[in-house]
Amino acid sequence: MRILVTGANGFAGRNLVENLRNIQQGKNRTRPGLLIDAVDTYDVDSTPQQLDACCAQADFVFHFAGVNRPKDPAGFYEGNVDALSTVLDALKRHGNTCPVMLSGSMQASLIGRYAEGEYGRSKKAGEELLFAYGVQTGAKTLVYRFPNLFGKWCRPNYNSAVATFCYNIAHDLPITVSDPAVELELLYIDDLVEEMLDALEGREHRCEFDGLRTVMTPDGSYCAAPVTHRVTLGEIVSLLESFRAQPQTLLMPSIPSGSFAKKLYSTYLSYLPAEKAAFPLRMNCDARGSFTELLKTADHGQFSVNISRPGITKGQHWHNTKWEFFIVVSGHALIRQRRIGSDETLEFDVSGERIEAVHMLPGYTHNIINLSDTQDLVTLMWANEPFDPSHPDTFWEEV
Repeated sequence: MRILVTGANGFAGRNLVENLRNIQQGKNRTRPGLLIDAVDTYDVDSTPQQLDACCAQADFVFHFAGVNRPKDPAGFYEGNVDALSTVLDALKRHGNTCPVMLSGSMQASLIGRYAEGEYGRSKKAGEELLFAYGVQTGAKTLVYRFPNLFGKWCRPNYNSAVATFCYNIAHDLPITVSDPAVELELLYIDDLVEEMLDALEGREHRCEFDGLRTVMTPDGSYCAAPVTHRVTLGEIVSLLESFRAQPQTLLMPSIPSGSFAKKLYSTYLSYLPAEKAAFPLRMNCDARGSFTELLKTADHGQFSVNISRPGITKGQHWHNTKWEFFIVVSGHALIRQRRIGSDETLEFDVSGERIEAVHMLPGYTHNIINLSDTQDLVTLMWANEPFDPSHPDTFWEEV
């Protein structure tokens, strides 16, 4: 299959092109039935001759080329209608009736706040042009009305509030939120790409529109990505502020699989300046070695690293409810645990040469002894709850 992507240097086009090439080059094997021979790209720096050659050979066209902030209002129609017409004319000239996908916008609904916009009108005209082309040629057409997009490589301070907020907060610049209660419908770029790959496999998701509401239906005239998120500006900013604070708090907020928070965190990280890509951790050092908290989570405990000098014993305490994993990654140690109120003792010989996780059991006092006379012992530790100084649940007692 030979694929043409117009607007290939834009936000959505670039993400799609890179993912198509991953499949073409065998780096992404999650869609074994999708065989891509070539990915052709077209953008403002391409020539009409290049576009013509691409249209002659294309097996599928993704049309992402468009304009949303022209210097003159006439540019809306040049970028959103004339550019599409040029592609369709080239396909007709070569008798190529391959499927054509159009990257549209919810503003094409011309409803509510979108009723008077020239951008929306130009997008609506593009839709009608492609629908007419499909009727005339019999080609399969896929018309999408995308909501607000966000994700890596989106240009800040342009037309994406999420990109602007991410960039400014990552760079400690001010942001302006006129009304935190304003709700946006957002589509994550990876979810858009997945829908495009579904479309390549003939499994696009069809829909109709009830005003601005997307109604999924197998026989719909339009298409839509099935996963979007409705979030207020206030919620977005609150999450981003917690992400910015993470190097100080070490607290990782809840980011369940598929959640908006998880996608926003990935987006935020893509805007970090180099000086923030690494940050120091506070090492608690003494003659025995060091103890450093690495990461805390809202509901899944915390991670730490413990370094013990040769011959040193650490621990000698127990917990009522808290439990831990000790994982020696370098060195040789003996972990000992004794059940409180008894002589029942458990012993574990552990080494970085055979990495394993050892439970520190509730109600057992425990320690870890560096058995080496020369080498530091490095132990990763996970506790099922972050340390709470007001309720430490930690009691000294020798094993």
